[in-house]
Amino acid sequence: MIYQGNAITVERRDTQGGNSIATLTFDLKDESINKLSSAVIQELGEAVSAIESERDLKGLLIRSGKDVFIVGADITEFHSLFDKGEAYLEQMNLKVHEIFNAIEDLPFPTVAAINGLALGGGCEVLLTCDFRVMSEKGKMGLPETKLGILPGWGGCVRLPRLIGADNAIEWIAGGTENRPDAALKMGAVDAVVVHDQLEAAALDMLDRANADELDYQRRRDEKKGPLKLNAIEQMMAFETAKGYVAGKAGPHYPAPIEAIKVIQKGAGEERGRAQAIEAKAFAKLAMSPVAFNLVGLFMNDQVVKKKAGKYEKLARPVEQTAVLGAGIMGGGIAYQSASKGTPILMKDIKSDAIELGLKEARKLFGKQVERKKFTVEEMAQKLTNIRPTLSYGDFENVDLVVEAVVENPKVKAGVLAEVEKSVGENTILTSNTSTISINRLAQSLERPQNFCGMHFFNPVHRMPLVEVIRGEKTSDEAVAATVAYARAMGKTPIVVNDCPGFLVNRVLFPYFGGFSFLVEQGADFQRVDKVMEKFGWPMGPAYLLDVVGMDTAVHANEVMAEGFPERMAREGKTAIQVMYENDRLGQKNAKGFYAYEEDKKGKPKKVTDDQAYALIKQVAGERKEFSDEEIIARMMTPLCLETVRCLEDGIVDTPAEADMALIYGIGFPPFRGGALRYIDAMGLDTFVAQAEKLGEELGPLYAPTEKLKQMAQNGERFYQAKA
Repeated sequence: MIYQGNAITVERRDTQGGNSIATLTFDLKDESINKLSSAVIQELGEAVSAIESERDLKGLLIRSGKDVFIVGADITEFHSLFDKGEAYLEQMNLKVHEIFNAIEDLPFPTVAAINGLALGGGCEVLLTCDFRVMSEKGKMGLPETKLGILPGWGGCVRLPRLIGADNAIEWIAGGTENRPDAALKMGAVDAVVVHDQLEAAALDMLDRANADELDYQRRRDEKKGPLKLNAIEQMMAFETAKGYVAGKAGPHYPAPIEAIKVIQKGAGEERGRAQAIEAKAFAKLAMSPVAFNLVGLFMNDQVVKKKAGKYEKLARPVEQTAVLGAGIMGGGIAYQSASKGTPILMKDIKSDAIELGLKEARKLFGKQVERKKFTVEEMAQKLTNIRPTLSYGDFENVDLVVEAVVENPKVKAGVLAEVEKSVGENTILTSNTSTISINRLAQSLERPQNFCGMHFFNPVHRMPLVEVIRGEKTSDEAVAATVAYARAMGKTPIVVNDCPGFLVNRVLFPYFGGFSFLVEQGADFQRVDKVMEKFGWPMGPAYLLDVVGMDTAVHANEVMAEGFPERMAREGKTAIQVMYENDRLGQKNAKGFYAYEEDKKGKPKKVTDDQAYALIKQVAGERKEFSDEEIIARMMTPLCLETVRCLEDGIVDTPAEADMALIYGIGFPPFRGGALRYIDAMGLDTFVAQAEKLGEELGPLYAPTEKLKQMAQNGERFYQAKA
């Protein structure tokens, strides 16, 4: 044994070619994956020093003892590391470079055997090697830009020299995970082999390098020298890429552009200088609020997944499901279930509705074939997972039912009571309601313990969130089965308790309330849209209302007003009601706050409509200019306050789940971290003062809770110690 640590062992072994080599194995104790924590990096430095001290070695094999290679750095450490400041981070990265460079400079050939995921720092480890062999099960990539940072341990230096600047920019700026065929085509790996042959192939490569069949020194020199691009080629590669990537990333995500600049600045430099440029840029980005919030999102996502995983362990198998209601929503649910491998019955009372649902599913499968996600044969096979029916004849073997009929409490209650008589005693019933109380719907059921909400967001195939709503009588088994089914469908389930609007819609409608106040006081709704889109929302409130549908918005708002009259009930008409009464429903009938025309791809394109402005005069005061800051405060304050109330009322368990639900459900700007992180970033005392000032003018929708005021006085946060 050359070295033994908690995560790394190094052993001497002989190859078939008779060469004595070192095998460095990453196998972190008591973990299912390998990750590069500060402690593991320290071990790696010690292990490399031990290898350097050994005599007569002819090679190094780096491998993993787990199903993954290395999934990256330990992101749970990031906030505490970032808190140490820019200078510390720069020096930390330079120390890691010293360790990685020591691997690259060993006096014999080196090879990495990539058996599974090799991401971030894990990918940067294998880039230090002279050769890389990948299993058919492997993937590699540098996803750091998705966390608001850039590869800081040599990825921006070594990858462009290995696969070319254009390809490296695509990998790094896009943060992609790359399959073996793509990695081989680009030259990121030297061979792809069947999984069982991985280690043998890697050892063979070392033998061939020692026999001078493979020139490892030439490979090494290419990685350590400047990029082989002349000035014109550099300008073409980098300036074109910056323009394209800036358009894709948008103004709120600086990391992809910074990564390109780092590659560009280091292009003409030797290894050491290029790495110094990279280390400095990493440290600067890491100190930004965007990086802090995106790392926070990753941590929140882990909380959500961990909680869902605990439910999943309690769940009975869900092997056959059904959806009631075969419209666009029912077809979307059927598609999602079938595409992920869970067979589903699609029932309706009308054959033309069945055809509509099947048409929707076929359209979605067709798009996946166009994108080469499925072959035509795979699509045909997956379509057989959807079985249309006009009766309950086959429902006795169904494990879980999703009711997705019209959003009407009487209709839903009747359908649920009807289907309950046709299923087994243990079948779970769920309702895809967006606003109707689960406790109310449960009153019509004989087995309310088997019933909960399963709220999908439209369009089903794109929106990641599913709200699983627990009623007063819902059992843990029902929740567990529904969570497990949502996960099997590729969705992120978040469990919430019953109340009007549940979590997401309850929080969204105060935001629309803020919009209504602005319009009534003379704000131009198009300017409000532009300001909120600049703030980071994918669409402004007027545009979002057009997408949601004015009829849906009016109905949901009535539910909210009934449930929370002191905050959400309004006297007189709002601009939303004016649109609804004048049959301007939004995109569904091509007129709302905007009018809609088809673009070249047949998708609705919004255009200004003077008639909308004329109608709004019924409720709007004299035109008034509001600053960007005023618009943002008036829109965001009621949304954030309602999120706080949901947490205080126990509708959602944790700040992490509340923030993730808003990001996954309504497109809250991810770089801002969620409503509660947004309050933390502003400071609770500042936020409370802003809310109190607005509340004096605009009423209870803007009033901070007593508990929030107390938190502000005590200097508390929703996320303690930047974790």
